[in-house]
Amino acid sequence: MGSAKKSSAARTARIEEMRRAEKARERRNRILVITASVAVVAGLAVGGVVLVQSQSDGGGSSAGDAKNAGKFVTGKDGVRAWEGDLGRNHVTKAVDYPVTPPVGGDHNPAWMNCNGDVYADEINNTNAVHSLEHGAVWVTYNGDAGKADVDALAAKVKKTPYTFMSPVDGQKEPLLLTAWGHQRTVTGADDPAVDTFLQKFVQGEQTPEPGAACTNGLSK
Repeated sequence: MGSAKKSSAARTARIEEMRRAEKARERRNRILVITASVAVVAGLAVGGVVLVQSQSDGGGSSAGDAKNAGKFVTGKDGVRAWEGDLGRNHVTKAVDYPVTPPVGGDHNPAWMNCNGDVYADEINNTNAVHSLEHGAVWVTYNGDAGKADVDALAAKVKKTPYTFMSPVDGQKEPLLLTAWGHQRTVTGADDPAVDTFLQKFVQGEQTPEPGAACTNGLSK
C-alpha cells in the first residue's frame, strides 16, 4: 500500500512539473512568435526561392514515404513495440500508415493540442502523429467501446498533460493507447494497464522530441 501511495504521489508531482514547464514554454513561445514575425517579414523575399526548392525536394511527400517495412512485437507487458524505421519528415499530403491508429512516421508540420485535450470527432492522423513525436499518449476508441469507459478515460485524459483522446472508427480494438512506436489494447477505463502505460510513455524514453509543446497546435 505504501509503495502505491509513493508511486501515485510521484506521478502527481511529475504531472505538476510538466504543467509548470508547459506554462513556461507558452511564455517563451509568445516572445519567440513576436520576434520571429519580424524576421519572417524581412526574410520572405530571400527565403521564397529556398522554400519552393525545399517543397520540390520532398516537403510535399505523399503517402508512400511513410510505408516503412516493420512489424509489431508484443512484450510480456502486453505493449506492442514497432520494429522498423519510423519516418519523421514533415509532409503536407495524406500519409498511408501501416497500422491504425498510427504509431509514428512522417507527419504534418502542425500537431494536435495534446495537453489533456479530448476530441469528440475523428482527427487527422498526420497531425496526431506529430503529437506522438512530442511525447504525448493518444487514447482512442471505436464504436464498440462502452460509453462509461469512454467517459471515464476522457476524465483521466483531461487531468493528464501530454495526452489526448479521439474516436478512430478504423481501429480493430474498442480501446487503444498509443505512444510513438508503441501501442496496446486495454479492456476498460479501470484496467491497471492504463495508468501503467501513461506513467511509462507520457514524455517517456521513446519520445523523439522530449519537452516539445503540446499547446499552440490544432484544436480540431
